[in-house]
Amino acid sequence: MVFVPVPEGKTIKNRLHIDLAPHSSQDRKAEIQRLLDMGATREDVGQDRESVTWEVLADPEGNEFCVLSARKM
Repeated sequence: MVFVPVPEGKTIKNRLHIDLAPHSSQDRKAEIQRLLDMGATREDVGQDRESVTWEVLADPEGNEFCVLSARKM
């Protein structure tokens, strides 16, 4: 995937929602930290962080995406 910045800001809900599912051999927490280090932010969209199996993040322009629990491929 390639993400290309655009000059205008986000004005409506995302038309496309991306879920990232790390392989079971990957460290999910490390991947989330890597994304945060690259400029992502944690987002609260009403999820109960204690019971969900995903983390909601947003890119620097505010587009939300989720990092799911690890999955076997």
